[in-house]
Amino acid sequence: MTSIKKSEILFENISSLKGVGKKLSKYFKNKKIEKINDILWDLPYAYTDRSNLVTLNKLEIGKILTMKIKVIKYNFPRIRNLPNRIACEDSTGKIDLVYFNSREGYLKKILPLNSEVVVSGKINYFRNKYQITNPDYVTDIQKINYVKTVIPKYSLTEGLTEKLYRKIIDQVLNNLPSPDEWYSAEVLKKFNFTSWTKSIYEIHKSSKNRDINSLYYRRLALDEILSHLIILSNNRRKIKKIKKTSKKFTQKISFSIIKNLKFTLTNNQKEIINEINIDLRSNSKMFRILQGDVGSGKTIIAIITAANVIENKAQCAFMAPTDILAKQHFELCKKIFINTNIKIEYLSGKTENKKRKEIIEKLKKKEIDFLIGTHSLFQKKIEFNKLGYIIIDEQHKFGVKQRMELSKKGGHNCDVLLMSATPIPRTMMLSIYGDMDISRLTEKPRNRKKIITLSKPENKLNEIIKFVERQLKEKNQIFWVCPLIEDSKFLDYTSATSRFKQIKEKFGKKVALLHGSIDKEEKNIILNKFLKREIDILISTTVIEVGIDFPNANLIIIENANKFGLAQLHQLRGRVGRGKKQGICILVFKGNLNKNAIKRIKILKSTNDGFLISEEDMNLRGFGDIVGYQQSGIKYFKIADPVVHGDLFKFAEKYIKEIENKKYNPDKYNFLLKLFDKAEIINLET
Repeated sequence: MTSIKKSEILFENISSLKGVGKKLSKYFKNKKIEKINDILWDLPYAYTDRSNLVTLNKLEIGKILTMKIKVIKYNFPRIRNLPNRIACEDSTGKIDLVYFNSREGYLKKILPLNSEVVVSGKINYFRNKYQITNPDYVTDIQKINYVKTVIPKYSLTEGLTEKLYRKIIDQVLNNLPSPDEWYSAEVLKKFNFTSWTKSIYEIHKSSKNRDINSLYYRRLALDEILSHLIILSNNRRKIKKIKKTSKKFTQKISFSIIKNLKFTLTNNQKEIINEINIDLRSNSKMFRILQGDVGSGKTIIAIITAANVIENKAQCAFMAPTDILAKQHFELCKKIFINTNIKIEYLSGKTENKKRKEIIEKLKKKEIDFLIGTHSLFQKKIEFNKLGYIIIDEQHKFGVKQRMELSKKGGHNCDVLLMSATPIPRTMMLSIYGDMDISRLTEKPRNRKKIITLSKPENKLNEIIKFVERQLKEKNQIFWVCPLIEDSKFLDYTSATSRFKQIKEKFGKKVALLHGSIDKEEKNIILNKFLKREIDILISTTVIEVGIDFPNANLIIIENANKFGLAQLHQLRGRVGRGKKQGICILVFKGNLNKNAIKRIKILKSTNDGFLISEEDMNLRGFGDIVGYQQSGIKYFKIADPVVHGDLFKFAEKYIKEIENKKYNPDKYNFLLKLFDKAEIINLET
């Protein structure tokens, strides 16, 4: 290594290591290893036991063994493509070392005649003789302990061999810094933890310590969890420091809106409206996440609270991820604000240039109170006169860094409300949304019927088609979801294209196909046709828009349902039953289901509670697989597992509050934050 300060060497480029040049750096980059630190989190996937030192009379074919042998004869054939053979022996027997494409000079150097060497490799048997082809390790007798050990196996790419990779990782592990401890002695004692240095060393060197429940592994998992919560805590403190002018309103407009609604707000909705109003009236900037299950009524909360901001003579912006969802919000707002003087406009990437210029001018002159649209709302040319409230719908792609940037929009006097229908387990809310105030909308509207969930084997498809016929006669629309776009040679799943051909043949022109390979423009056309009831059956992959209301869609059929996780099935199920009629979901599966799949279907049949379902999904499949987590914009944890390490997550949540109360020195955690690539985020200014 270079003479850089030892505690900082880990954050240097991999090329800082001895023996790593430009070519090798490229190979490491293919494994997403650019800094030395990255190599530490590339944990072994298995271990090879080379510690079994044997004599040649105890060889076992197919096993990796280590032996001390004497080189007795070279056989370098002059015929092309024939391998080089080196005859070796010990006091109990003989063996050949076989090399393909190796130079004589190199072999004579590593295997001098009459010398004793240590060799390790897989034993073969050819023409009544034991042999090792291209041995993994050949070294002199003094280095026997380097070979005679349990050796970690790493996933390798082109240009990286086990021997080379081990040489590099050992260089890092043997020169690890010993940073100052960031935990108190009480915490270390509570969990029986040792130092970070010893922990990272041991999980690379020992198969027992690599276990996810080992003390060394758990120490590093808690490190990762804590680093994440420090970032969220820091972000939260920065936002809370922002002082704003309190918003003044009487709720005259919002009370009028509530009075004219065709439904009654739930108690849960009223509570959250009150929480938001308190935030709006406070002197601190609001940065709140509204978590609501599919169809729970988040949008009306956003609109009612926006009315209070507009009463305060400020402007509001409502951003949705797609044109069709933004347009739906716009149409709903026009209906709700019909008897008010509130001026509403719609802006998207498709808005004509003339209209766009008109909207830009009106915004500057404060002739628009409420602007609804897509990400176009926050382009540089769009200038608000007095932006007081930003609402972001379906924000699951925003990570911590994006949220920090978002909190700056509109200046100090602008409050921010994020909304998400992606159900996150209660146990993980703080770990994901710890930088925000959290409102959970769990109570469903009283007029919303529970979706009936059924399961059917694929061999009863004729029965399902007859049921579809009855639904069409009742003027209902149908979603039909398949896991694949095209048929696969490798996966026995139904494809959307093959099912589309079959259903179109049966039901004619009013059947359409939607999948991820269709361009955005065409996708919007298809969804709009379905919304206008020009299409009766929409065959689709899982690209169906979250949040869009298709009030006439009351049946969804999900094929190969056992392929999907619980939370994803629940999200898909939420596309139907949003009107007055009963929603029905049919889960279709092939062949015999395993116990896990049966359990998932039973859970889905028994409840419509998305938060409960997300908890069960996490327990059954692990947190990394639940819908929305990988999309959340938060890089998945490198080693921590919210299911296995649930106790560590709970402890970290309490510990971070203790740290906050002590007004901690952030410098103490610099090394920890750098380890998990968090330092850049914490240095962002708000």
